Parts: sequence; structure tokens; C-alpha cells
Amino acid sequence: MESIAEITKAFKSASPEQISGLMEQFATDERAGVQKLILQQKKQLEKLNKERERLYKMSEFERKYKDYSFICGIDEVGRGPLAGPVVAGAVILPKDCEILYLNDSKKLSEKRREELYVEIKEKAVAYATGVASWEVIDEINILNATYVAMREAISKLSVEPDLLLNDAVTIPKVNIKQVGIIHGDASSVSIAAASVLAKVERDHMMEEYDRKYPGYSFAKNKGYGTAEHIEALRKLGPCPIHRRSFIGNLIP
Repeated sequence: MESIAEITKAFKSASPEQISGLMEQFATDERAGVQKLILQQKKQLEKLNKERERLYKMSEFERKYKDYSFICGIDEVGRGPLAGPVVAGAVILPKDCEILYLNDSKKLSEKRREELYVEIKEKAVAYATGVASWEVIDEINILNATYVAMREAISKLSVEPDLLLNDAVTIPKVNIKQVGIIHGDASSVSIAAASVLAKVERDHMMEEYDRKYPGYSFAKNKGYGTAEHIEALRKLGPCPIHRRSFIGNLIP
């Protein structure tokens, strides 16, 4: 008879499909430790199944447009901050790609975003980001700057998409079929992946700017208008990456 330690090791090294078989194998083992272990594994499998059900719902549009070869999710991060660029992500995932816990980047912890960022880049058919600087934002406004970043991200993809799933927008000057989806970053796995890619890359940029322009806590606030950021802005004045069109009413 296997020891509880051996059974525990077997469960830890097993795939979800193998775990079901192990649970059946040891179901009649009356030892309390084994029964506790089986109960734990059952709860984990239930959690995994719920997550897969959520992802299945988030793949509704990918299934709807399954006849397209390369579906690309598009999303942006950084429309609202007082400083820094707006960054767009473009991601083409393989058909039926599973990335557990993928979601709208705003609903994820920083740790989870960083983990997903790595996994997305490992699994994606192609991915890219585009950036529109604070100067561009001030010159042509935030919406048009967002379109600039999105077009750049699309142009940098190593594979040309034949369908774009966008988060609630239609991108001008793009000759690819587009589908705008309201709350797309929470409704499409492709858009969610683009959201995570853009968010993590922009966060990394703002951490670099924090080292270059200390005093504004860019690493913490990522350029958004927190009370601490606004206080620093009034005390220190704007730095080169502040969006002048966003801060006019905040400084004398």
C-alpha cells in the first residue's frame, strides 16, 4: 500500500485528467489523510472547471468568427493618466488556446498580470505593442493618439490578421475587418490578452520614468491622477512626460 506521502506526490505531479483517475483509484482508501487529500483535489478540480467555463464564455466571439485564420485582439492602456504614453496591445492567439485566469487587466493583480504576460508571449501566434507619446496626445488628442498606437501595434505583428476584435472602437485607416465589442477586455480572450500585454508594458515604462523623473511616484501611480501625484505636480511642476492638455487646471 502506498504511503500518504507517495499518494500526495502522485497527485502533485498529475495532470487534471490524471487526478480524476487517482481520485477513483484511492476512493476506497479509508485513511483520513487520503480522504482529506481526495477532498482537496476535488475542490481544486471544481475550481478549475469553473475557470474553464468562464474562459469558454470569454471565447464566444473567437468561436463565432472561427472561420477567420488569424483573429487579433486589440486593446489600449493609459487613456486617463496625467503623464506618460498611451500603449496599445495586439495579440493573435492560436485556435482553442487556453490561458487560465486570463481576464481584463484591470481585474487582475500585478503578480497575475506579470505571470500572464509571460504566458501570452509564449503561446501567442503573434503579438506586438504600439505607443503614442504624451507629445502626440497633446497634439492630436487622446482618442486619435490611441488610434495611432493601435495602428502601430497592428503593423508590427509578424503575422497579418484577417479579423480584429476591438474593445468598443473602430480604428480608422485600417483595411482589416473589425468587430467592436463593448467591454471587450472582459468578453474576449483575445482582447483580454491584448489588455494584459499593453498594461504590463506600460507599467514597465512608467517604472523606468519613475527612475528618470523621481518625486512623482510614477512607479506607484503609473501616471494616474492620485492625490499624491497631484500634490507632487503642484509642488515640483510638470516634468517632460506630463500631458500638458491634461494638467492645465491642476497647476497655476
